[in-house]
Amino acid sequence: MRSEAFQSWAHAHQVRIESALERILPESSAMPARLHEAMRYAVLAGGKRVRPLLALASGEIVDADAEKVMLAACSVELIHAYSLVHDDLPAMDDDVLRRGKPTCHVEYDEATALLVGDSLQSLAFETLSSPGLSGKRQVEMVRLLAKASGSRGMAGGQAMDLENVGKSLDLPELESMHIRKTGELIRASILLGAHCGEMEEEGLAKLDHYAKSIGLAFQVIDDVLDAESSTATLGKTAGKDQKDGKPTYVSLMGVRQAKRMADDLYDSAISALGCFGGKAERLRQMADFVVKRQF
Repeated sequence: MRSEAFQSWAHAHQVRIESALERILPESSAMPARLHEAMRYAVLAGGKRVRPLLALASGEIVDADAEKVMLAACSVELIHAYSLVHDDLPAMDDDVLRRGKPTCHVEYDEATALLVGDSLQSLAFETLSSPGLSGKRQVEMVRLLAKASGSRGMAGGQAMDLENVGKSLDLPELESMHIRKTGELIRASILLGAHCGEMEEEGLAKLDHYAKSIGLAFQVIDDVLDAESSTATLGKTAGKDQKDGKPTYVSLMGVRQAKRMADDLYDSAISALGCFGGKAERLRQMADFVVKRQF
């Protein structure tokens, strides 16, 4: 069970994240109004804000300026929101429910949803390149998010996912796909938070190990939840991966073994944080939330 202190921290920061996203997004009354309204619908429609919370928790290790980390955190969440809008399209996963509400293309239309994704991606990099984040690491941060979002990261992982519908993958192939599709953006969240302060290369390597482990664990648990939870609980269509013939950790090894794999990844992530002492407590708690989350 998560501690009350962590729940309080997470809730307070979720409120701050929501407020920051509201400020960054164009007002729905600004032209083109329908597009801006749809952007706000897609981003402010709820969600646990796991990626920005990871960025904020990572920033605590390096005593980073809170406003700088918030800008980085929001840039990652905007990329994540764009990816969900595009993933739900009929040409991709063809889903009608997201976070308990109609998906963007259902609420508006496919053309608007495409433009929402494009606009959110642009806004993410506008946010990350803002003067509020100026510093020697800013170019590296932009490069990091761009790589995590593109063909060698999230978009590439989605392409691999679509290519392998109805196929059986072995564990290395499945890991390669999900490291890109899910893991790279989670890794970027954590490293961006650290880049808002100062950290030696050895520390960054340890943090990178944590990020890679927790990013893969996130996807393993997502596969388990898709198999075990209801649509009402998940806020999206449950059991859709199996119905669509997608390769998952559950289809490869079963629920029990998938949970064991997630626990092993969790242990590896926690071990990597040992050198940071108490400053990494929020990241430890976030790992607990990612792997042992209950809805």
